[in-house]
Amino acid sequence: MSGHSKWSTIKRAKGANDAKRGALFTKLAREIVIAAKEGGADIESNFRLRLVIDKARSANMPKDNIERAIKRGAGQLDGEAEILEIIYEGYGPGGIAMLVEVATDNKNRAVSEVRHTFSRFGGNLGSDGCVAWMFSRKGQLVIDPGDSDPEEVALEAIDAGAEDFEIIEGGLEITTDLGDFKAVQEAMAAATYNIESAELVWLPQTYAELDEKDALRGLKLAEALEDLDDVQSVYSNVDISDELMAKYTGEAA
Repeated sequence: MSGHSKWSTIKRAKGANDAKRGALFTKLAREIVIAAKEGGADIESNFRLRLVIDKARSANMPKDNIERAIKRGAGQLDGEAEILEIIYEGYGPGGIAMLVEVATDNKNRAVSEVRHTFSRFGGNLGSDGCVAWMFSRKGQLVIDPGDSDPEEVALEAIDAGAEDFEIIEGGLEITTDLGDFKAVQEAMAAATYNIESAELVWLPQTYAELDEKDALRGLKLAEALEDLDDVQSVYSNVDISDELMAKYTGEAA
């Protein structure tokens, strides 16, 4: 299992706690605003907006909150501050590459908090373009195969256009090219598989191995960054062993 897959598993488990704090709803609302601003308020023609709304509904986000965020993004509400989408790039412990997706109404606050968090965990915020070239934009589905053989489900996804798959704890992670993402998602839905998540992600082209100390610090940095109100997602190229992940989750429990 890749480092990204393991971190994604932690994030999904952590989502319930975020929802209790209300932080997840705030992040989802901003993501909806950006998607509606980028491609309009029609979920039939705006695939990104449809993905985010599906995610919001899965998190039991109130319908009124979703509709307000759509209207805000479509410019139908007056007096609302503009939400900016920014990607910050930096280096974590051991020199790992990190991308930080931000949605904020205050760029100065966001960059200050991100820079400070990098520094706290032995990393540093870099310049535009310093590590982005190490990542590729992909579509990613996490599917619960139920009673079906995960490898058979994966082959169905590949027949529909998926690039790759990985069997993870409790499910199947499927990766697609952006142009094939919608078709693969619809094929999996038509086959009545339970799609636990469907989102656009940044995946590293290669992974870096770290010693235990730096790998644990890298995980703590990623979690601290994602706890910031303005941060939507964090991606890195760190490769994590099963043993190290078990140790990290044990410490965080």
